[in-house]
Amino acid sequence: MEQQKKWYALYTKPRWEKKIDMLLKKKGVDCWCPLQKIEKQWTDRKKIIEEPLFRSYVFVHIDDTESAKVKMTDGVLNFVFYLGKPAVIREEEIDMIQKYLGEKEATLQLISDEGFREDTKIRINYGVFMDREGMVTFSDKKKVYVRLQSLGQVMVVEFPHSHVSLI
Repeated sequence: MEQQKKWYALYTKPRWEKKIDMLLKKKGVDCWCPLQKIEKQWTDRKKIIEEPLFRSYVFVHIDDTESAKVKMTDGVLNFVFYLGKPAVIREEEIDMIQKYLGEKEATLQLISDEGFREDTKIRINYGVFMDREGMVTFSDKKKVYVRLQSLGQVMVVEFPHSHVSLI
């Protein structure tokens, strides 16, 4: 009987995300460290660098038999837990983030889910997130906060206000 692979989030040592991604790939583990391009300003120049989108997180696509191999990797602290078990990340959430990061003008900013109150249910009417429903925790002319429950994170995606409608 073949085990079903699922996506899990790993909690890593600070600033070890890219290194852990490389180490896991060397072990043959299907993993993903989402990166975004950021422009950094030094005193003498500007430079575009790739930084992890989720600080101290790397995603792995594994079955139950591979979890020990993953946990024994240098820099991996543990799986991210939800209700006492490793949190399973839905395939559609991983796909949505991958598609959005592939867009030319993609800009994301992450904020902890703590402290935000559920407010108004909305539907996104344009782009990769089209037909997705979510709870608005804050809205102004450009930003809509979309809750990713299994990560305990809120993804901030900048939309024109006209791309979102009330349900």
